[in-house]
Amino acid sequence: MIIVTGATGQLGQQIVEGLLTRVPAERVGVSVRDPHKAQALADRGVRVRRGSFTDPAGLAHAFEGASQVLVVSVDKMGEECVKQHRTAIEAAVSAGARRVLYTSQMGAGATSHFQACRDHAATEDELRACGVPFTSLRNGFYATSAAHFLGQAPESGTLALPADGPVAWTAHADLAEAAAVILADEGRFEGPTPPLTAGQALTFDDIAAITAELTGRTITRTTSPDDQFRKELTGQGVPAETADQLLGIFAASRAGEFAMVDPTLAKLLGREPITLKAVLRKHLSMG
Repeated sequence: MIIVTGATGQLGQQIVEGLLTRVPAERVGVSVRDPHKAQALADRGVRVRRGSFTDPAGLAHAFEGASQVLVVSVDKMGEECVKQHRTAIEAAVSAGARRVLYTSQMGAGATSHFQACRDHAATEDELRACGVPFTSLRNGFYATSAAHFLGQAPESGTLALPADGPVAWTAHADLAEAAAVILADEGRFEGPTPPLTAGQALTFDDIAAITAELTGRTITRTTSPDDQFRKELTGQGVPAETADQLLGIFAASRAGEFAMVDPTLAKLLGREPITLKAVLRKHLSMG
């Protein structure tokens, strides 16, 4: 029984879909906060149980009989995030899982400029100490974040962001498929994987040029000083802590934390990964 947590989220949902093409539905279980949202999976023979990383007793039931548990990282940062991941890892071990897998990130490290990467490093420490084999999926930076940072640039013609460095922007769909491949082939990776990245590391200068090409409009990339960017964000109602975390992404990219490009993802997929241009084309067509 392979258990996937967060199976109604953007990444978790696609991982389950990929898994169902590789293993029988009766071997797949999901742990979700709201089982009603996973009714379509239940209808296809997937075992659906309620599980929350804040409720160890609930997780014991959700993870019952698990051979592998994939802990999909929570959308939080800091101490609370690591605490929830620890609860999930402990529940997986208690349930008798032979292997615990976790969606980490490239650049995971205790000294990263980006809080999420420090949290991933702390979670990986928990995995090393948990007593069973683990695999940490070092996912490339989500390409949807690049689309999000574009904001109104296609309309305004100006992309004003802090100074950055190259980032290996990687599609959710590719990372989900890779996770499914790894779950279906137990023990393929021991410990952290190499960075699971798309084929290019691109800066926001590159992204402005790609957006201009896709829209046929001129997009000018301008550099906002960090302090000014923080002020603009908080002025728009973004909490100060969130603004600092977003700035951490730019500081980390300037330090080269997300610049590495690695062939592992392409090998897992058996094809070239989806390009950022393709992700942006889809994003702009939906806008």
